[in-house]
Amino acid sequence: MKSKSVFFCTECGYESSGWLGKCPGCQSWNTFAEEKIKNDKKSSGGNSFGFTGVHEQPKAATLSNITSETAEREATGIGELDRVLGGGIVKGSLILAAGDPGIGKSTMMLMLSGNMAKSKNVLYVSGEESAQQIKMRAQRLHISAENLYIYSETIISNIEDEIERIKPDYIVIDSVQTVYDEEISSAPGSVSQVREITCRLMKIAKGMNVSVFIIGHVTKDGGIAGPRVLEHMVDTVLYFEGERQQSYRILRCVKNRFGSTNEIGVFEMREDGLAEVKNPSLAMLEGRPTNAAGTAVVCTLEGTRPMLLEVQALVSNTTLSNPRRMATGLDYNRVSLLIAVLEKRAGYKMCDCDAYVNVIGGMRIYETAADAAIAAAIMSSYRNKIFPEDTVIFGEIGLTGEIRSVSQAEKRVKEAFRMGFEKCIVPKGNEDSLRKNLDKEDIKKISFISSINEIFE
Repeated sequence: MKSKSVFFCTECGYESSGWLGKCPGCQSWNTFAEEKIKNDKKSSGGNSFGFTGVHEQPKAATLSNITSETAEREATGIGELDRVLGGGIVKGSLILAAGDPGIGKSTMMLMLSGNMAKSKNVLYVSGEESAQQIKMRAQRLHISAENLYIYSETIISNIEDEIERIKPDYIVIDSVQTVYDEEISSAPGSVSQVREITCRLMKIAKGMNVSVFIIGHVTKDGGIAGPRVLEHMVDTVLYFEGERQQSYRILRCVKNRFGSTNEIGVFEMREDGLAEVKNPSLAMLEGRPTNAAGTAVVCTLEGTRPMLLEVQALVSNTTLSNPRRMATGLDYNRVSLLIAVLEKRAGYKMCDCDAYVNVIGGMRIYETAADAAIAAAIMSSYRNKIFPEDTVIFGEIGLTGEIRSVSQAEKRVKEAFRMGFEKCIVPKGNEDSLRKNLDKEDIKKISFISSINEIFE
């Protein structure tokens, strides 16, 4: 049987007839791998799930003649996961869950399978673990359901036969990089295999109207292993974030065709599985030091959820010619920019000091509303002066040292007061909207500032 060689980019899936040093698609270097494909390879369009070679050709319709239906959702029994998905699982959707090894992907999917198997048929396919290993984990997680089927297999044709026999309502594939098609000569996890397997799983999801969860590995750079086409084909992409040494895990949605991509779910890894953290602010502030310089609390927004996080800074003298800067949980370049603003606009001599900034709890802050809290923590450590413990501060800092307004300030202030804080330091630009929407008693607890020099006034 004749075959030919083609070259695929392992990062984005770009196909070329010959090897290239630089990928024209994603501009990556040395990412092309050779794979052999058969000239008479069968099309993946024909299978037993309603996708046959002969079918009625769909015709174009005007927008006004197309009926819109609200996507039917089903709750998973895990509130934080439902929040991230937009209210529950949409029937017929293909969902990709990715994350570092040991972060909790398989644990989450097994917990999800146990919950859904209480009323539906669920097929859990594992290409990495035996059925006995999964049974041991299920016992540790206290999962026992008659409708949960465990199947250890890596050949896609056998998996399709089992799906047709069981006719499950939900399917979990752990992981997509271990499943392969015998008709393709390349190794499991290669570009050709991952693309073909995902395509066939997508047709199963749409053809049988079942929800399919696939678990994906990530590369050392944090991206999903395999071609970028994998992320384009699925309906939803979920990322597990967090340090393995930390107990908290963040479930973040980066793509969702049926809902928002701004929501996050917070979990805590325990001996009996992942536990929901319904009040992240309380959990993140637990054990906060008292009477200590170099700490400040910020209210940040993740989607629609306000969260109080503690930012700590340590500024110390150094004998090095180049002072050291380190940022954990924050953008390093942003922290360096804020230090430069403090030097130029506030007169802090930082050129002979090391500066270390950290977000407690393994969390990561992406928005610029944390600028004021970062500056307050650095200023507090530099001056060895305690920033008020009962105060929450937020605001964006510009290059001229001004404190700029942030979005949804009202929600941030209410969260701070709900958690027992007595005072908030807020940008001057948010004053008008807060005075319209808050009580006079709450306004008395708010200080409005317009410059970094006013933070410690």
